[in-house]
Amino acid sequence: MIRYCKLAVIRILLCSAPILASAQVRPLDAMLSDYQYPFQVEYINLNSQNNALKMAYMDVKPKTANGKTIMLLHGKNFNGAYWEKTAKDLSSKGFRVIIPDQIGFGKSSKPHSYQFSFAQLAENTKLILDQLNIDKVIVLGHSMGGMVATRFTLQYPEKVQKLILENPIGLEDYKTFAAYQNIDKAYQSELKNTAETYKDYQMKFYYDNRWKAEYQPWLDLIAGWTLHPDYPKVAWDAALTSDMIYNQPVCYEFKNIKVPTLLIIGTRDRTAIGKDRAPKELQAKMGQYQELGKKTQKEIPGSKLAELDNVGHLPHIEAYDRFWNALYDFIK
Repeated sequence: MIRYCKLAVIRILLCSAPILASAQVRPLDAMLSDYQYPFQVEYINLNSQNNALKMAYMDVKPKTANGKTIMLLHGKNFNGAYWEKTAKDLSSKGFRVIIPDQIGFGKSSKPHSYQFSFAQLAENTKLILDQLNIDKVIVLGHSMGGMVATRFTLQYPEKVQKLILENPIGLEDYKTFAAYQNIDKAYQSELKNTAETYKDYQMKFYYDNRWKAEYQPWLDLIAGWTLHPDYPKVAWDAALTSDMIYNQPVCYEFKNIKVPTLLIIGTRDRTAIGKDRAPKELQAKMGQYQELGKKTQKEIPGSKLAELDNVGHLPHIEAYDRFWNALYDFIK
């Protein structure tokens, strides 16, 4: 903890002047305790791997229920808050909407000693459904949430009615392209993040080089962490989850998915874990979503593919109407 605090103080001294020039970015603690989510936040208590943990979730109930429940799983650089518009529209159509924050993310606990695995995250997620007495769900996963959703579906197929994967990472095995980076090096890399580096990354992979006001809140959330003394806790879990993504591919098991599945793919996306560590001749071959979407659709029996031309990694933020039309047509 002492090491964490010293590193955090150094980061604030080095980075606060340029970043705080943006009135939109403010320091946020590890649990986002002073950041208000769009819906009421509930918690379940987990005793997991000798840790006492709190896992946050939102339970959005419709005014007129259609009898269906959908669970929205966030990506690595996000939390459940970015599903606000999606959840409101789903609720208006009669769906009950469950939105977890995975352990290590958002308002959930940030354990230091934790073996992150997609199997563990899937089990944690199921415990929320068990507590709420929900037997069947439609599962939608974005980015890293797509890998969680895939593992959840394979692990608990009896609970999944339909599966939607929105620009999921893990459509390819990153180990076959990029060299391994140990957790200590990954942690040091995470500590270097700032509002500027996050924005540069998002402009490169998420959007079309035109920054819009609706993108800012999702930058502010992760950038705010970098300004707080808690940031080393967040950075450590980010390093652990990067290691999980690299070492636990799900792409070899798509053939085992038996539930109706939809892939929503923004074809401009080029996101790939470890691309900067891959040989130059392989980097251009990584994260080719216009090809990966078609390949994965063939691997998942009976699945459907909705390609969103000239859309990046975040369809439900960048091109919401096109995302919504594809989603609702599949689940209505």
